[in-house]
Amino acid sequence: MSTDIGRGVKELLEAHGKPEREVYLDGENSVKVYKKVVEEMLPYFNEKAYGNPSITHKVGWESYEAFRDAASYIADKIGSENPQNLIFTHSGTEANNLAIKGFALANRKKGNKIVISDVEHLSIVFPAESLEKEGFEVVKIPVDREGFIDLEALETSVDKDTLLVSIIWVNHEIGTIEPMKEIARIAKEKNPNVIIHTDAADAFGKIPINVKDVGIDMMTLSSQKIGGPKGVGALYVRQGIKLASLIQGQVSIERIWPGVENMPLIMGFYAASKITFENFDENIRYLKKLRDKLIDGILDNVPYTLLNGPRGEKRAPDNVNISFLYCEGEALTVEFSMNGVYVSSGSACTSRVLEPSHVLLAIGREYEEAHGSLLMKVTLEHTEEDIDYVISVIPKAVERIRRISSIKPK
Repeated sequence: MSTDIGRGVKELLEAHGKPEREVYLDGENSVKVYKKVVEEMLPYFNEKAYGNPSITHKVGWESYEAFRDAASYIADKIGSENPQNLIFTHSGTEANNLAIKGFALANRKKGNKIVISDVEHLSIVFPAESLEKEGFEVVKIPVDREGFIDLEALETSVDKDTLLVSIIWVNHEIGTIEPMKEIARIAKEKNPNVIIHTDAADAFGKIPINVKDVGIDMMTLSSQKIGGPKGVGALYVRQGIKLASLIQGQVSIERIWPGVENMPLIMGFYAASKITFENFDENIRYLKKLRDKLIDGILDNVPYTLLNGPRGEKRAPDNVNISFLYCEGEALTVEFSMNGVYVSSGSACTSRVLEPSHVLLAIGREYEEAHGSLLMKVTLEHTEEDIDYVISVIPKAVERIRRISSIKPK
């Protein structure tokens, strides 16, 4: 989107006036930080544990203890007994880069093949593809129409030269929950030395996770996907795995990721995790209720719509992705915005480029179907009244866009 077009859209929205209600559903691109999380974070800016946790004075020790509390809690929630297996990064994107490039560069003598899927986040795709210039082979596993990877193709692709298999656990765009335990089993049976990484940014806090039970060696987490602050993520690394540091600097607690730890953000990640897991089963049931209400409300009331991704238990509890045929996604986001409903036409890594989502193309959607897709994610702060309002707004908004669109039903 050009600057001029963006400015024009902003002016259009401002001229439209304040909507009856505002419902923010763009949790894929940026989540609203829970108020309780903000309250928990504030003291760590200037009241407590504001020191460098690597320094051995009183304030440094306070910071170190707070850091360890956060790491221990989050590690426990993924089934890791050792908080030292958790490396805090500045985002899930950094964690993915560290997992892919850091592992490959440190272990290139052990193999040169990296296996990923056709529906990975771009922070997996781009680092993997960059390694091809370093002599690595990258193999992409296809998926079916619901986004589940082809297990036979995975089995065929893993061999003695395979160094790393990285498969997203819960797809960030269409909510598909991959069978990670089976994926890990198949890969390890073909090559017992292969390392399994998963991007679990959309799995953490949404499904039960146990790295030991599933057979995960490295796993990416993100704070912002669970109502925590942006700017902090984490990479779980099983004991004994060697990584090459991608940045150099002053030695800190995070030896592989040097720099002064951002304690307020780490404590925000910790606080969001506590909220997420305090009533985990109840929270998941609530999210599923809102998700299904929104999906059914749209599909039942708007003709020419397609659900992207699976239904039910194989779908992330917060994810809604629907293609509105004979519409442009960007036009829909503007129309919805004028009614106070904020969604995205694809994820932030692609929304400024008018190209269809690679995930939707991978599951067999046509270009037109992918262009008309909208991604929505519900959170614990949404109410049923919020969803009712969205369902009431969408049919009229879609009808208006279709009426003025040059794309017409055949």
